Amino acid sequence: MGATLELKPNLTKNARAERISKTAWRFEIPPGPAGVYRLAQLDDYSALGRRKFPWRPPVRLSLRARASHAALPGTWGFGFWNDPFSLSLGFGGGARRFPALPNAAWFFFASPENYLSLRDDLPASGYLAATFQSSLIPAPLMALVALAAPFLALPPAARLVRRLGRRFVRQAAAGLTLDVTAWHRYEIEWTHQQVAFRLDERLAFQTEVVPQSPLGLVIWIDNQYAALPPHGRLRYDTLAHSASAWIEIDELEVN
Repeated sequence: MGATLELKPNLTKNARAERISKTAWRFEIPPGPAGVYRLAQLDDYSALGRRKFPWRPPVRLSLRARASHAALPGTWGFGFWNDPFSLSLGFGGGARRFPALPNAAWFFFASPENYLSLRDDLPASGYLAATFQSSLIPAPLMALVALAAPFLALPPAARLVRRLGRRFVRQAAAGLTLDVTAWHRYEIEWTHQQVAFRLDERLAFQTEVVPQSPLGLVIWIDNQYAALPPHGRLRYDTLAHSASAWIEIDELEVN
């Protein structure tokens, strides 16, 4: 792990983020029922305001990773983001900040219950390389917008929000085909002009939808899902799983 990284754990009860060798980490959440949030995470921004998040382009993230199962409940992944919700949709979280529109560049792995796209022509779950680029809206205004979140349970309101959201949030994403239970090398190269994603040293996806900086580094696994599908309503909850779920990373470098 690079000397410039100052990663700190963010864990729920009985979850673990621990070193298993000099260069490797395991992130594990215990089995349990739906309705209880479970998270194992390392990040370098939890105690910071967004303006003090540490990463700006050009920057390159490289690591090796594998997962315990091909289909894990909830989400997991690694990359850069602005922690737009901070409170994990009501299930727990880090620093208390005003909500923001998402900016991110990451490898994101989402179970089928998720639908994480405002656009109908992009993959919304599965194994993804993805970016978000959002307008910088004043935080107090975003807080007022957040007060309308309960209305997203109504399908007409949810469809309206998806249409309006596309005006302020640009997205790019590509689905990936791989065996996540085997070791693979993942790389994200974020510049001012583009973001390139490499899988096992081969270019997997490249986009000019570049997130606004600064961003924080995050590596996580949790059992949460969120869905805002084209013809439905906002849904989010936590998923049951009968066995421990984990990911392992090795040879993490950010430079």
